[in-house]
Amino acid sequence: MTDRTPPRLLGPAEVRSLAAELDLRPTKQRGQNFVIDANTVRRIVRESGVGADDVVVEVGPGLGSLTLAILETGAKVTAIEIDADLAERLPRTIDDYAPAQAGAFSLVHADALRVESVPGPPPTALVANLPYNVSVPVLLHLMSLLPSLERGLVMVQSEVADRLAAKPGSKVYGVPSVKAAWYADVRRAGAIGRNVFWPAPNVDSGLVAWTHREPPAGAVGSSSGGSVTREEVFAVVDAAFAQRRKALRGVLKPLAGSAAAAESALVAAGVDPLARGESLTIHDFVRIADSLRSGDVVEEPR
Repeated sequence: MTDRTPPRLLGPAEVRSLAAELDLRPTKQRGQNFVIDANTVRRIVRESGVGADDVVVEVGPGLGSLTLAILETGAKVTAIEIDADLAERLPRTIDDYAPAQAGAFSLVHADALRVESVPGPPPTALVANLPYNVSVPVLLHLMSLLPSLERGLVMVQSEVADRLAAKPGSKVYGVPSVKAAWYADVRRAGAIGRNVFWPAPNVDSGLVAWTHREPPAGAVGSSSGGSVTREEVFAVVDAAFAQRRKALRGVLKPLAGSAAAAESALVAAGVDPLARGESLTIHDFVRIADSLRSGDVVEEPR
């Protein structure tokens, strides 16, 4: 008979005991703040919507608080951990606290920013308490690397959560907002207090949920069969926000070759040359990149 005993989750005493065993001193360099509240990790998993049919990628599992809560759903978990001591201890923690689910857990000892593949079945979800100092690059890298991901929920610094979920016209709308929108529909999914962590961070935390969708119309990989690539679009995005207070016709000059060419390309894309990047959607950026790629020029009326 299959053992269906649910995992035991980690509380403050268990987290501190594991840390003491490892002589662990959390470092800011790796953004190490460990969740010590079982209700919080269950909430994160509940908001993520993962279940027994999912294959979940987790980044930065640390001591295993969130990992155990994901395994509680019956999902398979592949955890990516950069810290050698934590990576060595985590499988034993899973064996101790979730012996019935240990077969559903696998570990990749690697830097999530540099990982090139994830072993096992194609993952369907990303659920993670991301290291705050590299949260956006890690999220964008995995969205690009793992097209099988259908959805995700990540905990990040509150200000970063605002940026990722921001819409055009918002003061915090910027490069993370636009690039995340290439891959998915993104939304804020709540806030997390500081007292559920050890050590308590100096910043507030927020949850960001996203649902995968195909590339925007006009781009390679979209149903419209476009020709512009993600790299070309992201180059326009980076340029547009490098000097976010300046008009697009000026900041896109290096990409277009001249201010006149930039203005012509913007007009051809249906974008006001005096607009700023903060007012544009991902679809606008795709049209601009396509216009720059094809060298579109708008003839002046005679």
